[in-house]
Amino acid sequence: MPPGRVDDAAITRLAMAAKAGDKEAATEFIRATQHGVYRFLAYVVNAREAEDLTQETFLRAMGSLRRFAGRSAARTWLMAIARRVAVDHVRSVVRRPRAAVVADWQSSVDSVAVESGFDETVALTQLLDTLPADRREAFVATQVLGLSYAEAADVCDCPVGTIRSRVARARADLAAAMTADPDGHDRRHLRAIG
Repeated sequence: MPPGRVDDAAITRLAMAAKAGDKEAATEFIRATQHGVYRFLAYVVNAREAEDLTQETFLRAMGSLRRFAGRSAARTWLMAIARRVAVDHVRSVVRRPRAAVVADWQSSVDSVAVESGFDETVALTQLLDTLPADRREAFVATQVLGLSYAEAADVCDCPVGTIRSRVARARADLAAAMTADPDGHDRRHLRAIG
């Protein structure tokens, strides 16, 4: 288990306590899962929209918590909700494209560029953006968020074998993209992905 990650059994206990009306457990449930939901949405949709989509995910989750029966881990249940939020968002964007207006775009870019790991995050995001949505979703769920293949299958609503296939294809696609970088960027630091 990655450092700082609360185990699935503890997350599920928090969700069940929140379902029973424990407000402190609800707060801890959100705190323990918020970062993972944000990361998933940032990679699956995009980082600009991830914060709003994370909030939407938790609004939906807390609204439907009374129906959570604990048949799967609460983290898996939550990631499935995040996936539906992402799908709904993409559908709405396709129907009504929006233009963003940033008055001082240079300051926005400069403030983001100073974050540590920014270049690596941009490179990884660009590579992931080249993947078909189903492969990107499976790859992010398993390789970035650390969900098991079974959990990712629940999140993506498909068989485990399909997740394995999508992840394998995503790795092959990413490896090919890293070796065939037309811009000449050094992407050796991303080789740990495959």
